[in-house]
Amino acid sequence: MQLCVALDLPSQEENLALVEKIKYYPIWLKVGLRSYIRDGKPFIDAIKAINPEFKIFLDLKLYDIPNTMADAAESIMSLGVDMFNVHASAGRKAMYEVMKRLEPYQNRPIVLAVTALTSFNESEFSHVYGENIATKADQLAYDAHEAGLDGVVCSAYESTSIKKITSDTFLTLSPGIRPFGEDAGDQERVATIDVAHNEKVDFIVVGRPIYKAQNPAEVVEKILSLF
Repeated sequence: MQLCVALDLPSQEENLALVEKIKYYPIWLKVGLRSYIRDGKPFIDAIKAINPEFKIFLDLKLYDIPNTMADAAESIMSLGVDMFNVHASAGRKAMYEVMKRLEPYQNRPIVLAVTALTSFNESEFSHVYGENIATKADQLAYDAHEAGLDGVVCSAYESTSIKKITSDTFLTLSPGIRPFGEDAGDQERVATIDVAHNEKVDFIVVGRPIYKAQNPAEVVEKILSLF
C-alpha cells in the first residue's frame, strides 16, 4: 500500500509549504482540480523542484466524448505526472480511446478510472445511476479493466470485489481515508487504514488529517508506520 497526500489547500504557497514539510518521505502527492486550475503546470514543476523523486497523481477526472478525452490524455503526457484519472462513466469506448492514444509513449503515467465518487451515499447514487453502489462500481471497474486501464478509484469497501472480477494486479486507489477516526467531512464512504489494508487497496489518499495537523510530517510518518 502507498500513501498519496492530497494538496487541497487554498493557495499554491500553502500547498508548497506543506510539501516542504513532508519532502523526505516516499509518498505520492495528489494535485486536484482546484489546485491545477488555479496554479497549472508551474505548480507541478515547483513540487518537482522541492523533490524530483515525488510521484504526482493528477486528479482531474476526465469526462467527455472519446476523442476529447484522448486529446486531453495525450496533453497530460507533457506535464510530467505519474498518474491521472478519467471517469469510467464516460464509457468503455472513451477509456479504450484514451489508452490507444497513449500506446506510442514508452513511459506513460498510470491511468485510473473513477467508479463511484466517495461523496455519494446509496440514495444519491441510485438517483443518478439507477443502481446500488457496489453493483455499479463492479461494472464500471470491469469496463475499465477491459479497456486496458491500470486500475480504478473506488471506496476501500469496493476494492476486494473489484479485484475479484478483474485481477489481483488491477490497482485500486481509495480516497476518503480517515486513518485515526477523524471526522468524515464531505465524504460518505470513509474508511480506516485497517479497512484499506484488509480490502487490498493499493493507494490511499489522505488530505485533511495531514494538512490540518500541527505537525504534518509526524502524521505522515505515523501513517507509513502502519503499512
